[in-house]
Amino acid sequence: MLEHYREAKERYDFQMGPVRGGLATALDMLTDALALVGQHGVYCRSQRQPQFPAMDIRLVMQQIEDSKGLIIGAMEELKKR
Repeated sequence: MLEHYREAKERYDFQMGPVRGGLATALDMLTDALALVGQHGVYCRSQRQPQFPAMDIRLVMQQIEDSKGLIIGAMEELKKR
């Protein structure tokens, strides 16, 4: 794990406990990855629809968003318990 995320994980672990802290760290990592892919999507445009990123970029962005949704749902379920 990168040093930047190690510090965030320690902070989240202290605030939320180790399980939810790990999920919060994963959520941060996915958010950063989404930003990087989004930046790439600015330059890598679809041939058929130039107003949109290339299809592979859109698929990766959707997978990251779906993963974030699953993590948020798990965190909310853990909070209820």
